[in-house]
Amino acid sequence: MPQLNPNPWFFIMLMSWLTYSLIIQPKILSLTPTNTPSNKTSTTTKATSWAWPWT
Repeated sequence: MPQLNPNPWFFIMLMSWLTYSLIIQPKILSLTPTNTPSNKTSTTTKATSWAWPWT
């Protein structure tokens, strides 16, 4: 069964993960986000109970 032969596929998977981990990921993590979150205080609203007509 050729599906069980890990010879070429393991090397391809290993090289792709190493490429991602060592080259692509540091480039992506070094980017600064353009939308920085603001320090707004969140307003809380008091929830009113629903008046069900059958109770």
